[in-house]
Amino acid sequence: MSKQIQQKNSGSVSAFVSKARALRQFAGAQSRLIFAMDATASRQPTWDYASKLHHTLFDAAAEDKSLSLQLCFFRGLGEFSASAWLSDPESLKAQLSQVNCVGGATQIATLLRHSMYEGSQSNALKAVVFIGDAAEESLDELRGLAIQCRLKELPLLLFQEGRDERASEAFKLMATLSGGAHLQFDDASGGKLRDLLRAAVKFTTGGRKALQTGTTDSDKLLLNQLK
Repeated sequence: MSKQIQQKNSGSVSAFVSKARALRQFAGAQSRLIFAMDATASRQPTWDYASKLHHTLFDAAAEDKSLSLQLCFFRGLGEFSASAWLSDPESLKAQLSQVNCVGGATQIATLLRHSMYEGSQSNALKAVVFIGDAAEESLDELRGLAIQCRLKELPLLLFQEGRDERASEAFKLMATLSGGAHLQFDDASGGKLRDLLRAAVKFTTGGRKALQTGTTDSDKLLLNQLK
């Protein structure tokens, strides 16, 4: 009897180890995308509307089982948060629903350093999508970090809400130096943003080739914006 129990336990352990190994291999094979948001007070007036658009990215990601997302946001006095890597859109939406806006300075530099760290842990990280309306850091600091992202083959896909001139300058600079893209949107272009986020997912999983063979205007627009 004792021998049978040992054999049964041994089989269970082996099955567990095999399953864990398979899960690690699957996770390692997934393309990764960081989806980051500015959750400072300036975005509060449009936050509910923007959150609905953010869900679009999660739904688009769910259509491709080879993609894993990490949700990042910054707000308040130095608060920066990054989720675990997830491929379940409902889990991502649940986390997003708990985020609200708090006054504070932008932390784009912190986001870029975090993204490069994640990229150093896995070459599966293909891009960073960021949605924000301001950039308060030194342009020299952002320039240096964007160049580092380029060297690590980590393009920044920057979606600017509104028309703040300094944000436009900073976003365009980071997009150019990282090999990414800078696109602007406002309340009237929600449908456009929705399609562009889907194009961003397509780029993450299939690269430029996926956009070149794409048929939508958003595929072409993002491809033309990539530096």
